[in-house]
Amino acid sequence: MAITLDGTNGMTNASWTTAGRPASPFTGQQGFNTTTTLMEFWNGSQWLSMGSLSTSSVSYLIVAGGGGGASGGGGAGGFLTGSVSVASATAYTITVGAGGTAGGGGSATEATNGANSTFGSLVNSTTGSVGGGKGATIGNNGVPAGNGGSGGGGGAYSGGTTSGGSGTSGQGNAGGGNGGFVLGPYGSGGGGGASAVGQNGVSNSQAGAGGAGTASSISGSSVTYAGGGGGGSYGGGSAGAGGAGGGGAGSGSTTGTSGTANTGGGGGGSFSSGNGGAGGSGIVIISYSSLYKDATATGTFTRTVSGGNNIYTFTGSGTITF
Repeated sequence: MAITLDGTNGMTNASWTTAGRPASPFTGQQGFNTTTTLMEFWNGSQWLSMGSLSTSSVSYLIVAGGGGGASGGGGAGGFLTGSVSVASATAYTITVGAGGTAGGGGSATEATNGANSTFGSLVNSTTGSVGGGKGATIGNNGVPAGNGGSGGGGGAYSGGTTSGGSGTSGQGNAGGGNGGFVLGPYGSGGGGGASAVGQNGVSNSQAGAGGAGTASSISGSSVTYAGGGGGGSYGGGSAGAGGAGGGGAGSGSTTGTSGTANTGGGGGGSFSSGNGGAGGSGIVIISYSSLYKDATATGTFTRTVSGGNNIYTFTGSGTITF
């Protein structure tokens, strides 16, 4: 049915059901969908709603900031995914956690944990994605590895702490230790990742790798997040590789690699005179059917449409109103 004009009754648009949409639509073609009771148009690749109804449920991925590396690798930020009910005309605050600062690879300078990421009161500072644990510091008999979304990697120096930090259930895994060596400097443990624990250091020539992260396709393509940072090795030995998902590589002679921004990857450790690497910042992604109206968002975000979904990707803090 084409658009018709009537001087008394106004304009009547073409209409169809979802199952009965035009088989070969042209870009810009629009009509009223009697199944969804919304106006829609063909954008060249998919039907998009022009409706006014607000969504009542959204899917989310929330990744916290990764822990900073020191001698041990930083743990990955907590990885949370799921769905939640939302209210219309309500502004939800989005917090994207910063990565932890780096600590000294061969000194007493302490790294810090990553910061939490949250989605308003729905996934908040209590139930939200927990920042990754810091890597252990070896100077002055050491500062223990931090607990977090995933735990930081442990390291020892003449009696310092050897074990990795613990992870948070449902969000990440523990960091690796330094293999139990306490009589001298040895390879430190890798930070834990979303899907695997950090590996233990084996000897002064081999540090532990960071734990692997977890892949998500909520953005419209598969991306791996929340990898742990690799441990630092002593005396130029083999440092630990960063875990898949943005984990920074460790080092034995230079500064550790920082975790990748907006993945929640942990920073790599180091035994050099330099530092470990900083943790990577987190990310918050929200997705819901594009049959519903667009949300209003503020802050650092991008909006895309993929697979019939509106996708809001926050790489910095802001708000979203449905």
